[in-house]
Amino acid sequence: MSASDLVLPAPPPAPAPAAPPPPRPDRPASRLRALDGLRLLAALMVCLYHFAGKNGPVADSWHESPGRLFPTLSQAAVYGCLGVQFFFVISGFVICMSSWGRTLGQFFRSRVARLYPAYWVALLLVTGASLLLPVVVRPLRLDEFLVNLTMLQQPMGVPRVLGVCWTLWVEVRFYALFALFVVWRGVTYRRVVLFCCLWTLAGVFARVAHNPLTDELVMRDHAPFFIGGLALYLIHRHGSDLLLWGIVTVSWLLGQRYSVTGLWHPGAHGGDFHRDPYVVQAVVTLAFAAVAAVALGWTRWANWRWLTVAGALTYPFYLVHEHLGWFVLRLLHRDLGLGPWPTLTVTVAGLLGLAWLMHRFVERPFGPRLKRALAAKRPGLAAVS
Repeated sequence: MSASDLVLPAPPPAPAPAAPPPPRPDRPASRLRALDGLRLLAALMVCLYHFAGKNGPVADSWHESPGRLFPTLSQAAVYGCLGVQFFFVISGFVICMSSWGRTLGQFFRSRVARLYPAYWVALLLVTGASLLLPVVVRPLRLDEFLVNLTMLQQPMGVPRVLGVCWTLWVEVRFYALFALFVVWRGVTYRRVVLFCCLWTLAGVFARVAHNPLTDELVMRDHAPFFIGGLALYLIHRHGSDLLLWGIVTVSWLLGQRYSVTGLWHPGAHGGDFHRDPYVVQAVVTLAFAAVAAVALGWTRWANWRWLTVAGALTYPFYLVHEHLGWFVLRLLHRDLGLGPWPTLTVTVAGLLGLAWLMHRFVERPFGPRLKRALAAKRPGLAAVS
């Protein structure tokens, strides 16, 4: 509970009623640059998975299994897909932090302005590349592309332009749940804790219900990571207590179970790739531990300015890296004959450079403009904020 939630009437003739215990003191607001670094680390994990930790289209781009080109790197890259779960823990932390003190309208505008400008540009870039070299990725029909502009292509059953955008649909559902049950009435300690507990129970019951609609709404396999991030932000803001650490612990316990069952299949033959369930558990544990270190203030020493830049590159890099990366891998390695390691290095560096251009010339100018346009009030209409 924050101080703004305590309203203590004090009529002049009578003594003021006894005040309930005050909330734990909030920590001073400051940019958590270590969290920016963790975001880019999670994006690079996913990138390495898409370039060196799986077969399929990426193997076609390399003209050989990445497991044979990178026999050592691929053994680690195969776990890079867990960068998504890492992202979800960070997202829970960041969304709770950024929504504190905001109205529902402000929260909605900030999310739209944050997500859509770079997303639309990424759609255009990947679609243009697919038209130039359709052997790597098939271009979509116009009607399919137009639905992708909404970011609702997955529930509509439409093919995705961006392979990674399934995670955006997960994020959008998290934003909707958090907005409906917490932001709408105002973000407080008590409401976030109640939301975490009820969402955890809903996820457990959804596994028993075996109902596709319930699974879509509750996101039983992804919810523990968001919930853990929410509780870790409360620890950062209000200090440690047994209840919050209990929520984090339960989230970790459920999250590691869901990750193992989703990524490890006993008796399955993965060809060049194989995952060990204990390594999966270890990576999930490290993801929770890394965000917990930020929450506890153990990373204050990591205050370098370049980490802010790293955080700014994360979202556009994540959007474009998969399909555009496959195009570049094919061009450099198969067509120009560049070696595997130089190809991998140049591709990742080039995509980071493209991400900087998208941030500088798309996100920075157009994000604030979109937010202001959404906030503009038309004469004669009641303001909704």
